[in-house]
Amino acid sequence: MTDSKKKKNIYPALILLLLGSFLLFSSWSAFQAAGLGSRVTDTAYYSKGLKYNTSQVEKRAAEVLGWNVETRLDGQIIEFLLTDSRGDTVDDATGSLYLAIPGAAENVRIPLDEIASGHYRVHLNDHINGTIQARLELERQGARLNRQLLLNL
Repeated sequence: MTDSKKKKNIYPALILLLLGSFLLFSSWSAFQAAGLGSRVTDTAYYSKGLKYNTSQVEKRAAEVLGWNVETRLDGQIIEFLLTDSRGDTVDDATGSLYLAIPGAAENVRIPLDEIASGHYRVHLNDHINGTIQARLELERQGARLNRQLLLNL
């Protein structure tokens, strides 16, 4: 047999091409991972889930209205005064207080009672004591206000 009639073996060349492509792609991936970082600007994006856009619109509506909340704790009674940017009370809002009680599997939701125009109150059980993280939610006509609280009972 002559040399011209021998079949050329192309498998080593294909294996080298495959290894080279793998190394090139791995280098590009490492460069991208090291250089860019996260493009998520809101750190709480994933905690809001599918309602993210809705909650952002509600938050902006409350900011435009200039809502302000004053909190007063008297024993096991918490009172909230909700006012707008002019200092007028905001009435007919619905609200809840969510308590993250240590040892409890889920947050405890307690609805707020409006006792006067713009004045909202919640009574806590006597067995709730210590330092507790809470979240206040007030909503009126599509505007929503959220506040994080730390209660020392």
